[in-house]
Amino acid sequence: MVVTHMSDWIETEHCVRVCGLDRNTVGISSDALLDRHFIRKLCSGACHHNCPNVVDLHSNLAAGEGIILAELCSAHHGSPRREMVELLSSGSAPGFMASPPAQ
Repeated sequence: MVVTHMSDWIETEHCVRVCGLDRNTVGISSDALLDRHFIRKLCSGACHHNCPNVVDLHSNLAAGEGIILAELCSAHHGSPRREMVELLSSGSAPGFMASPPAQ
Protein backbone atom coordinates (compact mmCIF):
# COMPACT_ATOMS: atom_id res chain seq x y z
CA MET A 1 0.00 0.00 0.00
CA VAL A 2 1.34 3.41 -0.91
CA VAL A 3 0.09 6.46 0.92
CA THR A 4 1.08 9.84 -0.43
CA HIS A 5 -0.03 11.99 2.51
CA MET A 6 -1.95 10.78 5.54
CA SER A 7 0.21 12.12 8.34
CA ASP A 8 -1.75 14.20 10.84
CA TRP A 9 -5.04 13.54 9.02
CA ILE A 10 -7.99 14.99 10.88
CA GLU A 11 -11.43 13.82 9.82
CA THR A 12 -14.03 16.48 9.05
CA GLU A 13 -16.68 17.40 11.61
CA HIS A 14 -19.30 16.27 9.10
CA CYS A 15 -17.84 12.74 9.02
CA VAL A 16 -17.41 12.63 12.79
CA ARG A 17 -21.10 13.49 13.20
CA VAL A 18 -22.70 11.36 10.47
CA CYS A 19 -20.54 8.29 11.17
CA GLY A 20 -21.17 8.33 14.92
CA LEU A 21 -17.58 9.01 15.96
CA ASP A 22 -16.44 10.77 19.12
CA ARG A 23 -13.30 12.90 19.11
CA ASN A 24 -12.91 12.34 22.86
CA THR A 25 -12.44 8.60 22.40
CA VAL A 26 -8.88 7.36 22.68
CA GLY A 27 -8.08 4.36 20.53
CA ILE A 28 -10.36 2.14 18.52
CA SER A 29 -12.10 -1.09 19.43
CA SER A 30 -14.17 -3.66 17.63
CA ASP A 31 -16.65 -3.38 20.54
CA ALA A 32 -18.20 -0.47 18.63
CA LEU A 33 -19.41 -3.02 16.07
CA LEU A 34 -21.78 -4.38 18.74
CA ASP A 35 -23.43 -1.01 19.30
CA ARG A 36 -26.50 -0.85 17.06
CA HIS A 37 -26.67 2.96 17.31
CA PHE A 38 -23.08 3.27 16.12
CA ILE A 39 -23.65 0.72 13.34
CA ARG A 40 -26.76 2.61 12.20
CA LYS A 41 -24.67 5.76 11.71
CA LEU A 42 -21.63 3.97 10.28
CA CYS A 43 -23.83 2.14 7.77
CA SER A 44 -25.79 5.25 6.80
CA GLY A 45 -25.56 6.56 3.26
CA ALA A 46 -24.21 9.86 4.58
CA CYS A 47 -21.23 8.09 6.12
CA HIS A 48 -20.65 5.48 3.41
CA HIS A 49 -20.84 7.91 0.51
CA ASN A 50 -18.97 10.86 2.03
CA CYS A 51 -16.43 9.46 4.50
CA PRO A 52 -14.37 6.74 2.81
CA ASN A 53 -11.54 6.95 5.36
CA VAL A 54 -13.89 6.17 8.25
CA VAL A 55 -15.58 3.34 6.37
CA ASP A 56 -12.24 1.86 5.28
CA LEU A 57 -10.87 1.98 8.82
CA HIS A 58 -13.92 0.23 10.26
CA SER A 59 -14.01 -2.27 7.38
CA ASN A 60 -10.46 -3.30 8.28
CA LEU A 61 -11.33 -3.43 11.97
CA ALA A 62 -14.35 -5.62 11.23
CA ALA A 63 -12.28 -7.87 8.95
CA GLY A 64 -9.88 -8.45 11.82
CA GLU A 65 -12.84 -9.88 13.73
CA GLY A 66 -13.96 -12.02 10.79
CA ILE A 67 -16.82 -9.68 9.93
CA ILE A 68 -17.50 -8.16 6.53
CA LEU A 69 -18.74 -4.63 7.16
CA ALA A 70 -20.87 -4.53 3.99
CA GLU A 71 -22.70 -7.69 5.12
CA LEU A 72 -23.11 -6.33 8.64
CA CYS A 73 -24.61 -3.13 7.24
CA SER A 74 -26.89 -5.06 4.92
CA ALA A 75 -28.12 -7.27 7.75
CA HIS A 76 -28.51 -4.26 10.04
CA HIS A 77 -30.82 -2.58 7.56
CA GLY A 78 -32.95 -5.75 7.55
CA SER A 79 -32.98 -6.78 11.22
CA PRO A 80 -30.53 -5.00 13.54
CA ARG A 81 -31.35 -7.01 16.66
CA ARG A 82 -30.88 -10.37 14.96
CA GLU A 83 -27.53 -9.30 13.56
CA MET A 84 -26.29 -8.23 16.99
CA VAL A 85 -27.23 -11.64 18.42
CA GLU A 86 -25.32 -13.35 15.60
CA LEU A 87 -22.27 -11.18 16.26
CA LEU A 88 -22.33 -11.96 19.96
CA SER A 89 -22.49 -15.69 19.24
CA SER A 90 -19.16 -17.37 18.67
CA GLY A 91 -20.80 -20.22 16.82
CA SER A 92 -22.54 -23.34 17.94
CA ALA A 93 -21.92 -24.48 21.47
CA PRO A 94 -20.73 -28.04 21.83
CA GLY A 95 -23.27 -30.35 23.36
CA PHE A 96 -22.45 -32.62 26.25
CA MET A 97 -20.84 -35.92 25.35
CA ALA A 98 -22.67 -39.11 26.09
CA SER A 99 -20.82 -41.66 28.18
CA PRO A 100 -19.81 -44.83 26.43
CA PRO A 101 -22.17 -47.73 27.10
CA ALA A 102 -21.37 -49.70 30.27
CA GLN A 103 -19.98 -53.16 29.67
